[in-house]
Amino acid sequence: MESSHTVYNFSAGPCCLPKEVLKKAQDELLDWHGTGVSVMEMSHRSKEFEQIIQNAETDLRKLLSIPDNYKVLFLQGGASLQFGSICMNLLKDNKKCNYLVTGSWSAGAFKDGKKLGDAHEVIKPALKEYTGVPEFSTWSVEQDAAFFHFCDNETIYGVEFNNFPYEELKDQTLVVDMSSNFCTRPIDWNKYGVVYAGAQKNVGPAGVCITIIREDLLGKPTATCPTVCDWEQHTKAAGQCFNTPC
Repeated sequence: MESSHTVYNFSAGPCCLPKEVLKKAQDELLDWHGTGVSVMEMSHRSKEFEQIIQNAETDLRKLLSIPDNYKVLFLQGGASLQFGSICMNLLKDNKKCNYLVTGSWSAGAFKDGKKLGDAHEVIKPALKEYTGVPEFSTWSVEQDAAFFHFCDNETIYGVEFNNFPYEELKDQTLVVDMSSNFCTRPIDWNKYGVVYAGAQKNVGPAGVCITIIREDLLGKPTATCPTVCDWEQHTKAAGQCFNTPC
C-alpha cells in the first residue's frame, strides 16, 4: 500500500533510499529468492549470503573502477570505528600521522589519532570556525608521517574540497573519509591509500562502513590492535567477513 505522503530525511543520520530499493527489500524480506529464509536470518557462511556480498563488491568495483590491488571491506561500526582502526593498522612502525581538521568528523578522527599515535594537526592555529580552509602554503605537514588524513566533505559545517592539493601531498599516504559524497563522483585511486565511507548517506542502511585499502598497507597492525579491527583478518576470512556482518 502506497503512503499518502513521503518524508525525506535531510537531518542527522540515515539519508534517503530509492523507493525501488526499499520495495525490493520489502518483497524479499521473508523469503530471499526462494530460499525460505530472510536475509536478516541467513547464515553469513551460507553460499547464498556469500553470493550477495560478492555481488555487492563486484558492482561497487565496476561503479567506481576500483583497481585489483585495493581490497573492499564491508565493516561494522560505521565510519567512526575506522577513526581508531586506521591508526591501529597504519602506525605499527611509525606513530607520526597528519590530520587536516576542517569540521566535526575530521576532528573526531584527530581525537582518536591523538590517543593512538603522534597525531599532528596541519592547520595551526586550529580553526575556531569551520567555514573554509586556509591556503596550503600555511599548512604544517610532517613529511615523514605514516599517513595524511582528511574528510572530503564535512556534513555538519559543509566544508567540501573541490581543489585538494594532491600534487603537493603526492608523497603522503592519503587516508580520506568520503562518507557524505561517496559514489557521487569518480575516484582517482592512484591518489589514495585508504578510502572509507559510512554507507548511510549515499549507498545503504546505517551501520555499514565501506573501507577500501591498498594492498601494501595491509598486514601491519599494531600489537594492541583488536583482531576485529585488523583489516587483513577480514580479507583472509571467508567472504571477507571475519564476523557476522550488518
